[in-house]
Amino acid sequence: MRTVGVLVRHELRMLVSLVLWAGRRTHGTGDGGRAFGYARGQGAMMFGFAFVCVVETLTMSVLLRDYPVVHRVWLALDLYTILFVVGLHAANVVRPHVLDAGSLRIRRGVHVDLRVPLETIADVRRELRASHQRADSQLDLAVGAQTSVTLELAEPIQHLTSLGRRRDIHLVRFHAEDADGLVRAIKQARTALSTGRPLPDRPA
Repeated sequence: MRTVGVLVRHELRMLVSLVLWAGRRTHGTGDGGRAFGYARGQGAMMFGFAFVCVVETLTMSVLLRDYPVVHRVWLALDLYTILFVVGLHAANVVRPHVLDAGSLRIRRGVHVDLRVPLETIADVRRELRASHQRADSQLDLAVGAQTSVTLELAEPIQHLTSLGRRRDIHLVRFHAEDADGLVRAIKQARTALSTGRPLPDRPA
């Protein structure tokens, strides 16, 4: 039952993401944090997949036109699949990474939302990687099969997986469209935190 509840919450968040996307709004960026997107790297692939789903829906509608009950069931499944694919992309667009004065919020659609306190960051660097080996203490959030930022932690932080399993994370690799800008902003925020100075104004 717990797994079902988690899946239902994910579905609801995805539907909310569609509404936010339609309204050109973002989630979790209203408290002065600076947003860094990551969805552009997979946008073409997701819309290509959605187009294939539309073609498949039209094709099956023709093939099943003489079987109305089966046709209605299949059509409902196809339409939900299209909604799901578009919703996944919308969630990635409206839920960017967010950097504020005390933490970095690393996100991946509705499935990952990891808040990393700046004081736990030992090192951050731009590092483009297209292959990743699985490790229990490592979180890889690839977009378009690649990550562009590597975050090493001085102490582990707890990550709750989409199905509720807890993991201690020492290293995070993730993607950002402006990887250089994000790495630079994290370093500036860490310096400001350690010296007690305010963050510099963001670029216009």
